[in-house]
Amino acid sequence: MTACRGEIWLINLNPMKKNDEIGKIRPALVLQNDELNSANYPTTIILPLTTSLIDDAEPLRYRVTSRDKLEQDSDILIANIRAIDNACFIEKLAILSSKEVFYIKNLLDEVLR
Repeated sequence: MTACRGEIWLINLNPMKKNDEIGKIRPALVLQNDELNSANYPTTIILPLTTSLIDDAEPLRYRVTSRDKLEQDSDILIANIRAIDNACFIEKLAILSSKEVFYIKNLLDEVLR
């Protein structure tokens, strides 16, 4: 399995769930750069998605419309960035455009300021 930045994958987050962290099997955006993704690094940095939509929630959320195997419109949870074990990846669902990924990185920068 080699995930690439900008891909949305179905991921099992159950093994890592603690208190207020996002859990269960859900889509997530691969945010980690492709140099690490292709270097057999054991973890990948992701942003989970939710179908519990909240309008006008930037910079904490970014709306992604359904596409490919991502069946529902979803919000990317910008503030829930985390690293997960690569064994948690299940299936690739969709790919975001480079423009969308750039915008999401800017939202993350805003949250981390």
